[in-house]
Amino acid sequence: MYRSRISGLGHFVPENIVTNDELSKLMDTNDEWIQERTGIKERRWIKKGSGETSATMGAKAAKIAIEKAGIDKDEIDFIIFATLSPDMYFPGCGVQIQDMLDLPTIGALDVRNQCSGFVYALSVADQFIKTGMYKNILVIGSEFHSGALDISDRGRGVSVIFGDGAGAAILTRSNDDKRGILSTHLHSEGKHAKELAVEAPSIAHWVPEILSNPDDLSYYPYMNGTFVFKNAVVRFSEVIMEGLIANGLTPEDINILVPHQANLRISQFVQKKFKLRDDQVYNNIQKYGNTTAASIVIALTEAHEEGKVKEGDLVVLAAFGSGFTWGSAIIRW
Repeated sequence: MYRSRISGLGHFVPENIVTNDELSKLMDTNDEWIQERTGIKERRWIKKGSGETSATMGAKAAKIAIEKAGIDKDEIDFIIFATLSPDMYFPGCGVQIQDMLDLPTIGALDVRNQCSGFVYALSVADQFIKTGMYKNILVIGSEFHSGALDISDRGRGVSVIFGDGAGAAILTRSNDDKRGILSTHLHSEGKHAKELAVEAPSIAHWVPEILSNPDDLSYYPYMNGTFVFKNAVVRFSEVIMEGLIANGLTPEDINILVPHQANLRISQFVQKKFKLRDDQVYNNIQKYGNTTAASIVIALTEAHEEGKVKEGDLVVLAAFGSGFTWGSAIIRW
């Protein structure tokens, strides 16, 4: 059986920086309140009229990842695109990437697992490569949140958290049994689905029904913040340990943990639990906010570019989010 390794990484974020002070002019909030609860100082939001979307950002990140991988784009065998904010209700963004990059008529799969979307997408790609079906797979996480947030006092608890951006990775087949993705671990608990969700529009609750009731705000994201936080810190810890145990490893073996950038306080809780130093955990939520499916791959790209992910390192990726879904990936770089 083959092993898959990450051969190239890339990311793209909009130029438009939105600080906490700027948000305080739009809603009843302030920099101290946001930083204390989330650790976020600023985020990137697409400027209206720019033409940027989840797909276009994903394509830009993908071009960088392909270049870093040192392959020709026509060597890509499959596309996996993770997002909760697709350009269209259907079809998904994967086929748009095939067109935008002018790729051969390869398959394209869309993953809708929100904050854990990249880990899920990575796991699917890993299985395709391990079995020998594909050699190079393009995995993208991209989100355009800002166009659908409730920018008001009513929605401030959610709207201050999310940012826009995209990241991409090339997974490549390898015969090296000591390096690459060692294992991935995926979980879900659907009974809590409505604790973090956007319930409409859906086929069961379509646009005319929403428009007919001005009090219907089901198209805005809802989050039971305290409940999500309590579940996240438990599931993060569980799924990281699951991955380590499956590979005969311990927390002391971790060189760097790249968690989903949901909330800096969650990352700090997990860091303390596993007794990791600051240089062993990579966080960039301070400048990008929560970019859900894009967050891990953006952070992993930056960590690698900064020399914080080195050959031979044990790299742990972990995510928790809407669904509830959560997962981890254990990688020997």
